[in-house]
Amino acid sequence: MTHPPKSTTAPPGSGLPTMPVVPPPQGQPVPPAAAPGSPAAPEPGPARRTAFAEGADKLRAAATTEPGRLRIIGALLALLVVLFGAITAWQMSDRAAAADDVLNRSQPLSSDAADIYRALADANTAAASGYLAGLQEKPAMRKGYEDDIREAADKLVTAAANSDAGSESAKAIAQLNEQLPEYKGLVETARANNRQGFPVGGAYLRAANEKMQKQMLPKAQDLYTWENQRLQSDYADAKAFPWAALGLGVAVLAALVWAQRRNYQRTNRVLNHGLITASGACVVVLLWLVVGHTVARAGLNDSYDHGVRSLNVLQDARIASLTARSDENLSLIRRGADTQKVGDETRDAYAVGYETQIGQLASALAKADSLADDSAGQKPVADANSFMKAWKDRHVVAQGLNDKGNYQQARDKVIGVGKDPTSVCFDNVDKALVTALDHEQAEFKQAATGGRDAFTGLPYGAAVLAVLAAAGAVLGIGRRLSEYR
Repeated sequence: MTHPPKSTTAPPGSGLPTMPVVPPPQGQPVPPAAAPGSPAAPEPGPARRTAFAEGADKLRAAATTEPGRLRIIGALLALLVVLFGAITAWQMSDRAAAADDVLNRSQPLSSDAADIYRALADANTAAASGYLAGLQEKPAMRKGYEDDIREAADKLVTAAANSDAGSESAKAIAQLNEQLPEYKGLVETARANNRQGFPVGGAYLRAANEKMQKQMLPKAQDLYTWENQRLQSDYADAKAFPWAALGLGVAVLAALVWAQRRNYQRTNRVLNHGLITASGACVVVLLWLVVGHTVARAGLNDSYDHGVRSLNVLQDARIASLTARSDENLSLIRRGADTQKVGDETRDAYAVGYETQIGQLASALAKADSLADDSAGQKPVADANSFMKAWKDRHVVAQGLNDKGNYQQARDKVIGVGKDPTSVCFDNVDKALVTALDHEQAEFKQAATGGRDAFTGLPYGAAVLAVLAAAGAVLGIGRRLSEYR
Protein backbone atom coordinates (compact mmCIF):
# COMPACT_ATOMS: atom_id res chain seq x y z
CA MET A 1 0.00 0.00 0.00
CA THR A 2 1.48 3.37 -1.00
CA HIS A 3 1.28 6.26 1.37
CA PRO A 4 1.24 9.84 0.12
CA PRO A 5 4.31 11.88 0.95
CA LYS A 6 4.25 13.59 4.27
CA SER A 7 4.67 17.31 4.56
CA THR A 8 6.87 19.09 6.97
CA THR A 9 5.60 22.29 8.48
CA ALA A 10 7.98 25.05 9.24
CA PRO A 11 7.81 26.51 12.71
CA PRO A 12 5.22 29.22 13.04
CA GLY A 13 6.52 32.62 12.11
CA SER A 14 9.62 31.27 10.42
CA GLY A 15 8.44 32.35 7.02
CA LEU A 16 9.89 29.14 5.50
CA PRO A 17 7.87 27.15 2.96
CA THR A 18 6.61 23.71 3.69
CA MET A 19 8.69 20.99 1.91
CA PRO A 20 7.48 17.47 1.25
CA VAL A 21 9.53 14.54 2.65
CA VAL A 22 10.25 11.92 -0.02
CA PRO A 23 10.76 8.43 1.45
CA PRO A 24 13.48 6.19 -0.01
CA PRO A 25 12.52 3.67 -2.66
CA GLN A 26 11.18 0.34 -1.44
CA GLY A 27 13.91 -2.23 -0.71
CA GLN A 28 16.62 0.30 0.21
CA PRO A 29 17.62 0.98 3.81
CA VAL A 30 17.00 4.34 5.32
CA PRO A 31 20.30 6.06 6.22
CA PRO A 32 20.63 6.58 9.94
CA ALA A 33 20.17 10.08 11.22
CA ALA A 34 23.17 11.82 12.61
CA ALA A 35 23.34 11.67 16.36
CA PRO A 36 22.55 14.91 18.11
CA GLY A 37 25.69 17.00 18.58
CA SER A 38 27.80 14.93 16.11
CA PRO A 39 29.72 16.81 13.38
CA ALA A 40 28.43 16.73 9.90
CA ALA A 41 30.36 14.55 7.33
CA PRO A 42 33.22 16.63 5.74
CA GLU A 43 32.81 17.61 2.19
CA PRO A 44 35.61 16.21 -0.16
CA GLY A 45 38.35 18.82 -0.78
CA PRO A 46 40.58 19.30 -3.83
CA ALA A 47 43.07 16.47 -4.73
CA ARG A 48 46.53 16.81 -3.14
CA ARG A 49 49.17 18.03 -5.61
CA THR A 50 52.40 16.12 -6.27
CA ALA A 51 55.70 17.23 -4.79
CA PHE A 52 57.01 17.83 -8.31
CA ALA A 53 54.14 20.19 -9.14
CA GLU A 54 54.58 22.06 -5.88
CA GLY A 55 58.32 22.35 -6.53
CA ALA A 56 57.65 23.67 -10.03
CA ASP A 57 55.35 26.30 -8.59
CA LYS A 58 57.98 27.37 -6.08
CA LEU A 59 60.59 27.53 -8.85
CA ARG A 60 58.31 29.69 -11.00
CA ALA A 61 57.63 31.91 -8.04
CA ALA A 62 61.36 32.23 -7.32
CA ALA A 63 62.07 33.06 -10.94
CA THR A 64 59.92 36.17 -10.67
CA THR A 65 62.49 37.79 -8.37
CA GLU A 66 66.12 38.61 -9.12
CA PRO A 67 67.53 36.71 -6.10
CA GLY A 68 65.54 33.66 -7.13
CA ARG A 69 66.81 33.90 -10.69
CA LEU A 70 70.38 34.21 -9.43
CA ARG A 71 70.03 31.08 -7.30
CA ILE A 72 68.72 29.12 -10.28
CA ILE A 73 71.55 30.38 -12.51
CA GLY A 74 74.16 29.48 -9.90
CA ALA A 75 72.78 25.97 -9.43
CA LEU A 76 72.66 25.34 -13.19
CA LEU A 77 76.19 26.64 -13.74
CA ALA A 78 77.56 24.46 -10.92
CA LEU A 79 75.71 21.42 -12.31
CA LEU A 80 77.03 21.97 -15.86
CA VAL A 81 80.62 22.44 -14.68
CA VAL A 82 80.56 19.30 -12.51
CA LEU A 83 78.99 17.32 -15.36
CA PHE A 84 81.70 18.59 -17.73
CA GLY A 85 84.44 17.49 -15.33
CA ALA A 86 82.84 14.08 -14.75
CA ILE A 87 82.42 13.29 -18.46
CA THR A 88 85.95 14.49 -19.24
CA ALA A 89 87.41 12.34 -16.47
CA TRP A 90 85.39 9.32 -17.60
CA GLN A 91 86.28 9.58 -21.29
CA MET A 92 89.95 10.23 -20.63
CA SER A 93 90.15 7.34 -18.16
CA ASP A 94 88.74 5.01 -20.82
CA ARG A 95 91.22 6.21 -23.43
CA ALA A 96 94.15 6.01 -21.03
CA ALA A 97 93.17 2.42 -20.15
CA ALA A 98 92.91 1.50 -23.86
CA ALA A 99 96.33 3.06 -24.56
CA ASP A 100 97.81 1.08 -21.68
CA ASP A 101 96.24 -2.09 -23.12
CA VAL A 102 97.86 -1.35 -26.49
CA LEU A 103 101.26 -1.03 -24.82
CA ASN A 104 101.12 -3.77 -22.20
CA ARG A 105 98.47 -6.25 -23.28
CA SER A 106 97.15 -6.49 -26.83
CA GLN A 107 100.39 -5.75 -28.72
CA PRO A 108 102.50 -8.13 -26.57
CA LEU A 109 99.81 -10.80 -27.02
CA SER A 110 99.80 -10.17 -30.78
CA SER A 111 103.58 -10.51 -30.74
CA ASP A 112 103.29 -13.71 -28.70
CA ALA A 113 100.83 -15.13 -31.24
CA ALA A 114 103.31 -14.34 -34.02
CA ASP A 115 106.06 -15.99 -31.96
CA ILE A 116 103.91 -19.12 -31.57
CA TYR A 117 103.55 -19.33 -35.33
CA ARG A 118 107.24 -18.63 -35.86
CA ALA A 119 108.34 -21.18 -33.22
CA LEU A 120 106.14 -23.89 -34.73
CA ALA A 121 107.37 -23.15 -38.25
CA ASP A 122 110.98 -23.05 -37.04
CA ALA A 123 110.55 -26.36 -35.18
CA ASN A 124 109.20 -27.93 -38.35
CA THR A 125 112.17 -26.60 -40.30
CA ALA A 126 114.63 -27.84 -37.67
CA ALA A 127 112.96 -31.28 -37.63
CA ALA A 128 113.35 -31.56 -41.40
CA SER A 129 116.96 -30.35 -41.24
CA GLY A 130 117.78 -32.83 -38.46
CA TYR A 131 116.18 -35.69 -40.38
CA LEU A 132 118.10 -34.72 -43.50
CA ALA A 133 121.38 -34.67 -41.55
CA GLY A 134 120.66 -38.09 -40.05
CA LEU A 135 123.60 -39.32 -38.01
CA GLN A 136 125.42 -36.12 -38.86
CA GLU A 137 122.85 -34.03 -36.99
CA LYS A 138 124.66 -31.47 -34.85
CA PRO A 139 123.73 -30.91 -31.19
CA ALA A 140 123.01 -27.24 -31.96
CA MET A 141 120.47 -28.27 -34.60
CA ARG A 142 118.71 -30.58 -32.17
CA LYS A 143 118.78 -27.97 -29.43
CA GLY A 144 117.19 -25.46 -31.81
CA TYR A 145 114.28 -27.82 -32.41
CA GLU A 146 113.76 -28.44 -28.69
CA ASP A 147 113.98 -24.72 -27.91
CA ASP A 148 111.32 -23.97 -30.51
CA ILE A 149 108.96 -26.58 -29.10
CA ARG A 150 109.52 -25.26 -25.57
CA GLU A 151 108.97 -21.66 -26.67
CA ALA A 152 105.74 -22.54 -28.45
CA ALA A 153 104.47 -24.37 -25.35
CA ASP A 154 105.40 -21.46 -23.06
CA LYS A 155 103.76 -18.88 -25.32
CA LEU A 156 100.61 -20.99 -25.51
CA VAL A 157 100.42 -20.98 -21.72
CA THR A 158 100.73 -17.18 -21.66
CA ALA A 159 98.14 -16.78 -24.40
CA ALA A 160 95.72 -19.12 -22.60
CA ALA A 161 96.04 -17.11 -19.38
CA ASN A 162 95.15 -13.88 -21.21
CA SER A 163 92.36 -15.15 -23.47
CA ASP A 164 88.66 -14.94 -22.66
CA ALA A 165 87.06 -18.25 -21.72
CA GLY A 166 85.02 -19.67 -24.59
CA SER A 167 86.47 -17.28 -27.16
CA GLU A 168 87.79 -18.39 -30.54
CA SER A 169 91.32 -17.65 -29.35
CA ALA A 170 90.86 -19.93 -26.33
CA LYS A 171 89.58 -22.74 -28.57
CA ALA A 172 92.53 -22.40 -30.96
CA ILE A 173 94.98 -22.44 -28.06
CA ALA A 174 93.37 -25.59 -26.61
CA GLN A 175 93.61 -27.35 -29.98
CA LEU A 176 97.26 -26.37 -30.41
CA ASN A 177 98.02 -27.68 -26.92
CA GLU A 178 96.50 -31.01 -27.93
CA GLN A 179 98.28 -31.19 -31.29
CA LEU A 180 101.76 -30.20 -30.13
CA PRO A 181 102.48 -33.50 -28.28
CA GLU A 182 101.11 -35.46 -31.25
CA TYR A 183 103.44 -33.60 -33.59
CA LYS A 184 106.41 -34.22 -31.32
CA GLY A 185 105.59 -37.92 -31.24
CA LEU A 186 105.58 -38.14 -35.04
CA VAL A 187 108.91 -36.31 -35.28
CA GLU A 188 110.54 -38.54 -32.68
CA THR A 189 109.28 -41.66 -34.45
CA ALA A 190 110.62 -40.36 -37.77
CA ARG A 191 113.97 -39.55 -36.17
CA ALA A 192 114.29 -42.97 -34.51
CA ASN A 193 113.51 -44.83 -37.74
CA ASN A 194 115.87 -42.63 -39.72
CA ARG A 195 118.76 -43.31 -37.33
CA GLN A 196 118.20 -47.04 -37.80
CA GLY A 197 118.12 -46.67 -41.57
CA PHE A 198 114.43 -47.49 -41.98
CA PRO A 199 112.83 -45.66 -44.93
CA VAL A 200 109.51 -45.52 -43.08
CA GLY A 201 110.97 -42.59 -41.12
CA GLY A 202 110.31 -40.37 -44.13
CA ALA A 203 106.60 -41.23 -44.00
CA TYR A 204 106.41 -40.28 -40.33
CA LEU A 205 108.18 -36.99 -41.04
CA ARG A 206 105.80 -36.29 -43.89
CA ALA A 207 102.84 -36.96 -41.55
CA ALA A 208 104.35 -34.59 -38.98
CA ASN A 209 104.83 -31.92 -41.66
CA GLU A 210 101.24 -32.29 -42.87
CA LYS A 211 99.93 -31.98 -39.31
CA MET A 212 101.99 -28.83 -38.89
CA GLN A 213 101.18 -27.27 -42.27
CA LYS A 214 97.49 -28.20 -42.49
CA GLN A 215 96.36 -28.12 -38.85
CA MET A 216 98.72 -26.38 -36.45
CA LEU A 217 100.01 -23.45 -38.49
CA PRO A 218 96.51 -22.47 -39.74
CA LYS A 219 95.33 -22.44 -36.11
CA ALA A 220 98.35 -20.36 -35.12
CA GLN A 221 97.60 -18.00 -38.02
CA ASP A 222 94.00 -17.64 -36.81
CA LEU A 223 95.22 -16.88 -33.30
CA TYR A 224 97.56 -14.22 -34.68
CA THR A 225 94.69 -12.70 -36.70
CA TRP A 226 92.35 -12.55 -33.69
CA GLU A 227 94.99 -10.98 -31.47
CA ASN A 228 95.67 -8.38 -34.17
CA GLN A 229 91.95 -7.59 -34.27
CA ARG A 230 91.97 -7.03 -30.53
CA LEU A 231 94.98 -4.75 -30.96
CA GLN A 232 93.12 -2.77 -33.62
CA SER A 233 90.12 -2.45 -31.31
CA ASP A 234 92.28 -1.10 -28.47
CA TYR A 235 93.87 1.39 -30.85
CA ALA A 236 90.43 2.59 -31.96
CA ASP A 237 89.27 3.01 -28.35
CA ALA A 238 92.41 4.90 -27.35
CA LYS A 239 92.31 7.28 -30.33
CA ALA A 240 88.56 8.01 -30.34
CA PHE A 241 88.04 11.78 -30.02
CA PRO A 242 86.15 12.82 -26.83
CA TRP A 243 83.35 14.70 -28.59
CA ALA A 244 80.97 14.58 -25.61
CA ALA A 245 83.49 16.21 -23.26
CA LEU A 246 84.51 18.79 -25.85
CA GLY A 247 80.93 19.74 -26.73
CA LEU A 248 79.90 20.03 -23.09
CA GLY A 249 82.99 22.11 -22.32
CA VAL A 250 82.13 24.60 -25.06
CA ALA A 251 78.53 24.77 -23.75
CA VAL A 252 79.77 25.42 -20.19
CA LEU A 253 82.04 28.23 -21.36
CA ALA A 254 79.17 29.77 -23.31
CA ALA A 255 76.95 29.61 -20.22
CA LEU A 256 79.62 31.24 -18.04
CA VAL A 257 80.14 34.04 -20.58
CA TRP A 258 76.37 34.61 -20.72
CA ALA A 259 76.16 34.77 -16.90
CA GLN A 260 78.97 37.34 -16.76
CA ARG A 261 77.41 39.43 -19.52
CA ARG A 262 74.08 39.37 -17.68
CA ASN A 263 75.81 40.43 -14.48
CA TYR A 264 77.48 43.34 -16.31
CA GLN A 265 74.21 44.51 -17.87
CA ARG A 266 72.52 44.70 -14.45
CA THR A 267 75.36 46.06 -12.34
CA ASN A 268 77.84 47.69 -14.76
CA ARG A 269 80.56 45.62 -13.05
CA VAL A 270 82.96 44.21 -15.58
CA LEU A 271 84.44 41.39 -13.47
CA ASN A 272 82.98 38.81 -11.16
CA HIS A 273 85.91 37.02 -9.56
CA GLY A 274 84.06 33.77 -8.96
CA LEU A 275 82.76 33.50 -12.53
CA ILE A 276 86.17 34.49 -13.93
CA THR A 277 87.79 31.72 -11.87
CA ALA A 278 85.22 29.20 -13.11
CA SER A 279 85.79 30.27 -16.73
CA GLY A 280 89.57 30.06 -16.37
CA ALA A 281 89.39 26.55 -14.89
CA CYS A 282 87.13 25.37 -17.71
CA VAL A 283 89.44 26.87 -20.35
CA VAL A 284 92.39 25.01 -18.78
CA VAL A 285 90.46 21.72 -18.84
CA LEU A 286 89.44 22.24 -22.48
CA LEU A 287 92.97 23.09 -23.60
CA TRP A 288 94.41 20.18 -21.63
CA LEU A 289 91.79 17.89 -23.16
CA VAL A 290 92.47 18.95 -26.75
CA VAL A 291 96.27 19.15 -26.51
CA GLY A 292 96.65 16.01 -24.40
CA HIS A 293 94.46 13.90 -26.65
CA THR A 294 96.13 15.27 -29.80
CA VAL A 295 99.60 14.39 -28.47
CA ALA A 296 98.41 10.95 -27.34
CA ARG A 297 96.78 10.29 -30.70
CA ALA A 298 99.96 11.33 -32.53
CA GLY A 299 102.07 9.00 -30.39
CA LEU A 300 99.69 6.08 -30.91
CA ASN A 301 99.55 6.69 -34.66
CA ASP A 302 103.35 6.76 -34.76
CA SER A 303 103.55 3.52 -32.76
CA TYR A 304 101.27 1.87 -35.31
CA ASP A 305 102.75 3.32 -38.50
CA HIS A 306 106.40 2.82 -37.53
CA GLY A 307 106.01 -0.05 -35.11
CA VAL A 308 103.07 -2.41 -35.56
CA ARG A 309 102.98 -2.24 -39.36
CA SER A 310 106.71 -2.91 -39.63
CA LEU A 311 106.50 -5.70 -37.06
CA ASN A 312 103.69 -7.39 -39.00
CA VAL A 313 105.62 -7.25 -42.27
CA LEU A 314 108.82 -8.52 -40.65
CA GLN A 315 106.94 -11.37 -39.00
CA ASP A 316 105.52 -12.28 -42.42
CA ALA A 317 109.04 -12.20 -43.87
CA ARG A 318 110.40 -14.46 -41.16
CA ILE A 319 107.57 -16.96 -41.56
CA ALA A 320 108.09 -17.04 -45.35
CA SER A 321 111.80 -17.64 -44.77
CA LEU A 322 111.13 -20.52 -42.37
CA THR A 323 108.58 -22.11 -44.67
CA ALA A 324 110.91 -21.79 -47.65
CA ARG A 325 113.67 -23.51 -45.67
CA SER A 326 111.32 -26.31 -44.63
CA ASP A 327 110.20 -26.86 -48.23
CA GLU A 328 113.82 -26.88 -49.38
CA ASN A 329 114.65 -29.64 -46.90
CA LEU A 330 111.52 -31.68 -47.61
CA SER A 331 112.21 -31.53 -51.33
CA LEU A 332 115.37 -33.55 -50.66
CA ILE A 333 113.75 -35.82 -48.07
CA ARG A 334 110.78 -36.77 -50.24
CA ARG A 335 112.91 -36.98 -53.45
CA GLY A 336 110.08 -36.05 -55.78
CA ALA A 337 107.46 -38.31 -54.15
CA ASP A 338 105.02 -35.38 -53.86
CA THR A 339 104.21 -33.61 -57.11
CA GLN A 340 101.82 -30.98 -58.38
CA LYS A 341 100.80 -29.61 -61.73
CA VAL A 342 102.25 -26.24 -62.73
CA GLY A 343 100.70 -25.42 -66.07
CA ASP A 344 101.46 -28.38 -68.31
CA GLU A 345 104.43 -29.44 -66.20
CA THR A 346 104.49 -31.84 -63.24
CA ARG A 347 106.91 -30.63 -60.61
CA ASP A 348 108.10 -31.45 -57.11
CA ALA A 349 105.51 -29.94 -54.77
CA TYR A 350 108.12 -28.83 -52.22
CA ALA A 351 110.32 -27.24 -54.88
CA VAL A 352 107.30 -25.22 -56.01
CA GLY A 353 106.56 -24.37 -52.40
CA TYR A 354 110.08 -23.07 -51.91
CA GLU A 355 109.80 -20.79 -54.94
CA THR A 356 106.46 -19.44 -53.72
CA GLN A 357 107.76 -18.73 -50.23
CA ILE A 358 111.03 -17.16 -51.39
CA GLY A 359 108.95 -14.84 -53.60
CA GLN A 360 106.82 -13.86 -50.58
CA LEU A 361 110.02 -13.26 -48.60
CA ALA A 362 111.34 -10.91 -51.30
CA SER A 363 108.02 -9.02 -51.38
CA ALA A 364 107.91 -8.68 -47.58
CA LEU A 365 111.49 -7.43 -47.43
CA ALA A 366 110.76 -4.77 -50.05
CA LYS A 367 107.75 -3.61 -48.03
CA ALA A 368 109.73 -3.66 -44.79
CA ASP A 369 112.42 -1.48 -46.39
CA SER A 370 109.80 1.10 -47.42
CA LEU A 371 108.38 1.17 -43.87
CA ALA A 372 111.73 1.52 -42.11
CA ASP A 373 112.17 5.17 -41.12
CA ASP A 374 115.81 5.22 -40.02
CA SER A 375 119.14 3.63 -40.88
CA ALA A 376 118.98 1.34 -37.83
CA GLY A 377 115.83 -0.19 -39.25
CA GLN A 378 116.90 -0.19 -42.89
CA LYS A 379 120.29 -1.90 -42.45
CA PRO A 380 119.11 -5.31 -41.14
CA VAL A 381 116.41 -5.38 -43.83
CA ALA A 382 119.03 -4.68 -46.50
CA ASP A 383 121.25 -7.39 -45.03
CA ALA A 384 118.40 -9.89 -45.07
CA ASN A 385 117.69 -9.00 -48.68
CA SER A 386 121.30 -9.60 -49.76
CA PHE A 387 121.44 -12.93 -47.89
CA MET A 388 118.14 -13.93 -49.48
CA LYS A 389 119.55 -13.32 -52.97
CA ALA A 390 122.62 -15.44 -52.18
CA TRP A 391 120.30 -18.14 -50.85
CA LYS A 392 118.33 -18.17 -54.10
CA ASP A 393 121.53 -18.53 -56.15
CA ARG A 394 122.81 -21.41 -54.02
CA HIS A 395 119.42 -23.11 -54.06
CA VAL A 396 119.46 -23.15 -57.85
CA VAL A 397 122.76 -25.08 -57.70
CA ALA A 398 121.44 -27.51 -55.06
CA GLN A 399 118.18 -28.09 -56.97
CA GLY A 400 120.11 -28.69 -60.17
CA LEU A 401 122.24 -31.34 -58.45
CA ASN A 402 119.12 -32.99 -57.04
CA ASP A 403 117.38 -32.98 -60.44
CA LYS A 404 120.43 -34.75 -61.94
CA GLY A 405 120.28 -37.44 -59.28
CA ASN A 406 123.32 -36.19 -57.32
CA TYR A 407 121.45 -36.52 -54.05
CA GLN A 408 124.48 -36.54 -51.73
CA GLN A 409 125.97 -33.40 -53.29
CA ALA A 410 122.61 -31.64 -53.21
CA ARG A 411 122.18 -32.63 -49.55
CA ASP A 412 125.62 -31.28 -48.68
CA LYS A 413 124.79 -28.05 -50.50
CA VAL A 414 121.65 -27.63 -48.36
CA ILE A 415 122.46 -28.81 -44.83
CA GLY A 416 125.87 -27.22 -44.45
CA VAL A 417 128.49 -29.75 -45.51
CA GLY A 418 130.80 -28.37 -48.16
CA LYS A 419 131.27 -24.89 -49.62
CA ASP A 420 128.59 -22.19 -49.49
CA PRO A 421 125.61 -24.18 -48.13
CA THR A 422 122.15 -22.66 -48.25
CA SER A 423 121.84 -23.19 -44.49
CA VAL A 424 124.29 -20.34 -43.87
CA CYS A 425 122.18 -17.97 -46.00
CA PHE A 426 119.02 -19.01 -44.19
CA ASP A 427 120.64 -18.49 -40.78
CA ASN A 428 121.88 -15.04 -41.81
CA VAL A 429 118.46 -14.04 -43.13
CA ASP A 430 116.86 -15.13 -39.86
CA LYS A 431 119.42 -13.27 -37.71
CA ALA A 432 118.97 -10.07 -39.74
CA LEU A 433 115.19 -10.31 -39.38
CA VAL A 434 115.49 -10.82 -35.62
CA THR A 435 117.62 -7.66 -35.43
CA ALA A 436 115.04 -5.72 -37.45
CA LEU A 437 112.20 -7.04 -35.28
CA ASP A 438 113.97 -6.01 -32.09
CA HIS A 439 114.52 -2.51 -33.47
CA GLU A 440 110.89 -2.07 -34.55
CA GLN A 441 109.64 -3.44 -31.22
CA ALA A 442 111.70 -0.79 -29.43
CA GLU A 443 110.31 1.88 -31.79
CA PHE A 444 106.77 0.75 -31.06
CA LYS A 445 107.31 0.74 -27.31
CA GLN A 446 108.83 4.22 -27.28
CA ALA A 447 106.04 5.78 -29.37
CA ALA A 448 103.22 3.94 -27.57
CA THR A 449 104.64 4.89 -24.17
CA GLY A 450 104.68 8.55 -25.21
CA GLY A 451 101.08 8.30 -26.40
CA ARG A 452 99.89 6.67 -23.20
CA ASP A 453 101.79 9.11 -20.99
CA ALA A 454 100.06 12.07 -22.67
CA PHE A 455 96.90 10.99 -20.83
CA THR A 456 98.68 10.98 -17.47
CA GLY A 457 96.93 13.16 -14.89
CA LEU A 458 94.23 14.35 -17.29
CA PRO A 459 91.28 12.46 -15.72
CA TYR A 460 92.18 13.54 -12.17
CA GLY A 461 93.13 17.07 -13.24
CA ALA A 462 89.82 17.51 -15.05
CA ALA A 463 87.89 16.39 -11.96
CA VAL A 464 89.78 18.73 -9.61
CA LEU A 465 89.51 21.73 -11.93
CA ALA A 466 85.79 21.08 -12.44
CA VAL A 467 85.22 21.16 -8.68
CA LEU A 468 87.20 24.41 -8.51
CA ALA A 469 85.15 25.89 -11.36
CA ALA A 470 81.86 24.85 -9.72
CA ALA A 471 82.94 26.45 -6.45
CA GLY A 472 83.90 29.63 -8.32
CA ALA A 473 80.53 29.79 -10.05
CA VAL A 474 78.66 29.34 -6.76
CA LEU A 475 80.78 31.93 -4.95
CA GLY A 476 80.46 34.40 -7.81
CA ILE A 477 76.67 34.14 -7.80
CA GLY A 478 76.67 34.20 -3.99
CA ARG A 479 78.56 37.49 -4.01
CA ARG A 480 75.86 38.99 -6.18
CA LEU A 481 73.13 37.56 -3.92
CA SER A 482 74.68 39.15 -0.84
CA GLU A 483 73.76 42.54 -2.24
CA TYR A 484 70.05 41.76 -1.72
CA ARG A 485 70.32 41.00 1.99
